[in-house]
Amino acid sequence: MAKGKLILICQSGGEFITKDDGTLSYERGEANAVNISHETLFDDLRLKLAQISNLDQKTISIKYFLPGNRKNLITLRNDKDLRRMIDFHGNSVTADIFVDGKEGFDHDAIKVHTNRDSGVKVAETVNHISAPSTAAATPDDALAVVYKSADSSSPSQTYTASPPSSENDAVSDSEYRPRSAPAVKAAGFDMDGSPADTVKKRRRTASWTIGAHGPTIAAVNDNDRDKRRRKKNNRGRSSLAVASNTLEQQRDSVKGTDDHGSPPRIAFGDDGSLPEQLVASWRDCINGVGQDFKSVKEFREALQKYAVANRFGYKLKKNESSRVSGICVEEGCSWHIYASWVPASESFRIKKLNNSHTCGGESWKNAHPARKLLVSVIKDKLRDSPHHKPKEIAKSISRDFGIELNYTQVRRGLGDAREQLQGPYKESYNRLPWFCEKLVETNPGSIAKLMTDDEKRFQRLFVSFHSSVQSFQNGCRPILLLNATPLKSKYQESLLTATAVDADDGFFPVSFAIVDTETEDSWHWFLEQLKSALTAPVPVTFVSDMEKGLKKSVHEVFENAYHGYSMYHLMESFKRNLRGPFHGEGRGVLPGKFLAAAHAVRLTGFKKFTEQIRQISSSAYDWVIQIEPEHWTSLLFRGEQYNYIVQNVAEPYNKVMDEKRESTIMQKIEALMKMISGIINTRQIESSKWTTKLTPSKENRLQEEALKAQGLRVFISSDVLFEVHDDSTHVVDIEKWECTCLEWKVNGIPCRHAIAALNSCGRSVYDYCSRQFTVENYMLTYSESINPIPGIGVGRLEKEDGELKVVPPANQQKKKEESKKEDPDKRTVTCSKCKELGHNKASCKATATE
Repeated sequence: MAKGKLILICQSGGEFITKDDGTLSYERGEANAVNISHETLFDDLRLKLAQISNLDQKTISIKYFLPGNRKNLITLRNDKDLRRMIDFHGNSVTADIFVDGKEGFDHDAIKVHTNRDSGVKVAETVNHISAPSTAAATPDDALAVVYKSADSSSPSQTYTASPPSSENDAVSDSEYRPRSAPAVKAAGFDMDGSPADTVKKRRRTASWTIGAHGPTIAAVNDNDRDKRRRKKNNRGRSSLAVASNTLEQQRDSVKGTDDHGSPPRIAFGDDGSLPEQLVASWRDCINGVGQDFKSVKEFREALQKYAVANRFGYKLKKNESSRVSGICVEEGCSWHIYASWVPASESFRIKKLNNSHTCGGESWKNAHPARKLLVSVIKDKLRDSPHHKPKEIAKSISRDFGIELNYTQVRRGLGDAREQLQGPYKESYNRLPWFCEKLVETNPGSIAKLMTDDEKRFQRLFVSFHSSVQSFQNGCRPILLLNATPLKSKYQESLLTATAVDADDGFFPVSFAIVDTETEDSWHWFLEQLKSALTAPVPVTFVSDMEKGLKKSVHEVFENAYHGYSMYHLMESFKRNLRGPFHGEGRGVLPGKFLAAAHAVRLTGFKKFTEQIRQISSSAYDWVIQIEPEHWTSLLFRGEQYNYIVQNVAEPYNKVMDEKRESTIMQKIEALMKMISGIINTRQIESSKWTTKLTPSKENRLQEEALKAQGLRVFISSDVLFEVHDDSTHVVDIEKWECTCLEWKVNGIPCRHAIAALNSCGRSVYDYCSRQFTVENYMLTYSESINPIPGIGVGRLEKEDGELKVVPPANQQKKKEESKKEDPDKRTVTCSKCKELGHNKASCKATATE
């Protein structure tokens, strides 16, 4: 099947027969074939199927079987259901659908669709043929109508597990995925089909006014708020029904059917109005007394569409599960409606309707938008682009709907939409014990440690994958960069990371932790967990921001470790602290001079560059010399050389946290795992194409040195000692891998003098390069992947019990405010006149004494 295209075998006029094995067979029906794609709209398909089957489009129902399951019928009700069906049949050319409804097609309804391409194509009728399970792809414009035999059936496959109760419920891949279909996220089922559905509370929103582009939202004054609060709990008074709430989930509550319900996506015109064709199809949602609906929910939705199409506002005087009565919002208007549940026919029927308005259209000015409408619109936008910001959404809603929203309204709507999509933010913390258990189960040897306080509040989570630790110890240089990144959560947690440097100078994540707050104690704890994860006794060079003050913790936990200051953070701090006046070459050259001083391998070079800094700015010089040089210069640092790394190691982590700013803690952890897996997979593919012995960055450096080595004069002193004449004379010892220029020892790559010496005696320079820079070591670093954790991306898990295991940490901002209020060292004002506390001389009321 071409991607996104599917031939539907539309069967109608027959009936389902249940076989002995419980499967359903459709008998005595005829079939028509139509061609659809991902661009096909559900309303267009429904209209076309009603036309070719001669059925009333208002009563038509469309059902289908999942691949391999002929026991449970799935109902199509909206665009998302249709796209999901196409995805389920991604490996097939054809799919069976079953259409039912009252006979008699309304040919006037097709007129509103004649001016646009519906994406549904039908061809000529042919003789009766059984539809093959695998067919050749057919061009869109040459598709034949097929008749299918009554006892035909599709090949059997397995579909198990009861549908989840909401779209965020956890379902494993094996439980909820057709085995031959592509992976599709489990969506929720609407199982509430009774007319006794609970009437949901209506939330206060701002009111509409008429603007240049139609109805817009206006602010609600305090008096209106008070009135609405008084009416909120009074069921006897009228509650506002929202005529424009037409994007809410449109699910039939038919008992005994499975429903992948979700809000339909409705396209809006460039001018912000609803498409004319769609509005026209809504004008007959209410057609008079005696009209039946399957539930009160279906009636309310029909009434909302009808009001939008006919541009009037209404309010519900009675809004119960068994009866609903509504009147026009304009006082004195004659329009009213009444409907109630009829037990005998199990339907919700319109009993009274005065369909004439005497308000002259004034009611449309007083229509109110529903908060649910805005949440539904925002949900659709988040599905398309999860990283929408409030300002972007406000502009989009203003453009599409003509509704002007303030930041607070959009922010609240975003919160509600994300909670509906991914579950409550707080609930995600309760999944952390499950995550730790599953991580160790799916990645043996890994470490996941969770800490909470006595009140079960989250404190710390440490994660270290066994494969990452082994890759670091087997393939990387013994360098770990320590960094903290804000988790960008409402609870202000921090992400602590330990990142290695691979053979091509790329960053490789080794371990991470999430802590409630970044403190010296939390860093000490992180280092202790990291030590337990490392197995090789090789001394490690730790690199961190000088301002973090981690030197003490590093040496307390890792006795034989080295600690250096991050050149990225030193450079940033140096730039921030530059003070004038500047002389000579000026401020612009100072960062370069500072970096040159860091890379100097001799004391004379270090003094030379620091003196140049002093001549340009004495304050910059003072700042440089107060930093301990043994923690950042090539000249004095005793650990693994690292100060050539001037990139921000936190950048990939910051990017993930920015993209997942509004996501739950579990989704952020999932994103971190995907980032690490993505790095491993990408670099595995890249390195498989390399043909050199060294990694690209080191190969380039070697070639640059080899170019400089040309023309140098070499004098052989012994088998291992060479005298090389450049601007000065250098001695090369190829046995000790040393040159008096010191660059070979510092960089791990032969310098120009060493290359000249090796060439003179016919030896390969690659044999004298550090093994840590080879492609072999690089590929060893990325040889093992992280095993994914099934179900980690699911918003919610089914609760086995009601026990709360982990709750979010206390908000740090509140803690700061409380500490300020309770500060015992805060100065108390003492009156100099009466010597009492709490006031000063100016406000003292004591009587003056002689």
